[in-house]
Amino acid sequence: MTALRSLEPFSARVRNLWAYRYFVASSVRNELVASLTRSRLGIFWLFAQPLSLVIIYALILSNVLSAKLPGVEGQYAYAIYLTSGILAWTLFSDGVSRGTTLFIDSADLMKKLSFPRVALPAVMLGTMIVQNFLFLLVALGVFLLLGHTFSLAMLWVPVLMILFGGFGAGIGLVCGAINVFVRDVGQLIPILLQFAFWFTPIVYPITIIPASYQGLYDLNIMYWFVSAYHDTIVYGRVPDANQFLVMAVACLVAVLAAGFLFRRASPEMVDVL
Repeated sequence: MTALRSLEPFSARVRNLWAYRYFVASSVRNELVASLTRSRLGIFWLFAQPLSLVIIYALILSNVLSAKLPGVEGQYAYAIYLTSGILAWTLFSDGVSRGTTLFIDSADLMKKLSFPRVALPAVMLGTMIVQNFLFLLVALGVFLLLGHTFSLAMLWVPVLMILFGGFGAGIGLVCGAINVFVRDVGQLIPILLQFAFWFTPIVYPITIIPASYQGLYDLNIMYWFVSAYHDTIVYGRVPDANQFLVMAVACLVAVLAAGFLFRRASPEMVDVL
């Protein structure tokens, strides 16, 4: 009980984060700028990777392999389905991967500077959301060129980005706090992400799975998020109330778990790092 009382209250961490909001915003900007400082083409590289990915899917899968998506008309439907899933998965896996190594990578910063530690996850989340949003803009531009039309359901995509980004970052920070004390976690996470990727309907539609097994996918939280991306971008459908509730609760639980673990472990982290 004595140890718990000595911990900084949650409300104090929120106030500290708000007080350091300009520090967080400038750190997000600096991370983006730093990644481009030494390149001649600058901001072009932020768009180059997602653009090349979308073009490859569109040309190879739709034109060369003639891949079709059941239930959706259009030559490029499968490429759009796949890119939408990759867009969602990239945000989640980025949050898990960055969160797992965040505290170890920031060891020098945590030892030498005095600032609210909660600013570190905030900068990480802000950076990955901005980068994924740029990916989204590029993908939507290419989708329009391919003749895909959008409905008002697209307005849900930023909400999905916040929920899925928060869920991924929460999972990553839980792993990151444990990784400070048990370094095997950092080696295990990439392997688990590979399994999770292929057990989530990103490359394939769930309709190819035997009907008797499709219900098992409801146990996969990532499936709820990725299917919401498919619904809004590919099919023009708004996520239903049940789907939204599952995603919101999953995000909240992951963030609260990360906050609780980070709060408990942060006093010992600097000594271990």
